[in-house]
Amino acid sequence: MEARSRDRRATMDRLTRLQRLFRYDDWANRETLASLRKGVATTKALRWLAHVIGAEKLWIERLNRSKPGAAVWPELPLERCGKELDEVGKLWDDFLGDLDPEGFERAIEYVNSKGERWSSTVGDVLNHVLLHSAYHRGQIAAEIRSAGGEPAYTDFIHAARQGILE
Repeated sequence: MEARSRDRRATMDRLTRLQRLFRYDDWANRETLASLRKGVATTKALRWLAHVIGAEKLWIERLNRSKPGAAVWPELPLERCGKELDEVGKLWDDFLGDLDPEGFERAIEYVNSKGERWSSTVGDVLNHVLLHSAYHRGQIAAEIRSAGGEPAYTDFIHAARQGILE
């Protein structure tokens, strides 16, 4: 009985950590958008941010077993990205708020953008989404810097120091 209780606490801790990481992801995406709005918004940088938004929406659809409708590489004007990020943030809050501890190991079946069938656990998908977005934010930062601009400072520790993640 004690081991089961310990496992449940560890799983809840995992959910709490993931909720915090998704708060970070939301903040970092918004900081990136803000840097594009006030500085250098190249076509590449905007395309990558739109891809982050589209991919996150697509993964939520897959996790919710909804019919996929989100484009992986949507054409989003800069003005629309903020509204899309509002929607994505709410969708993640709702999904994680409804996720029960056993849900991490649930498998989801999906077809990727190449038409290949796959199965992944919810936990693996959640980790992928966070890492995928961070990867593309790095590309956006490099693109902004190479175009002479100042990218957003989106390091996790920066958000933690500011109390953004509480």
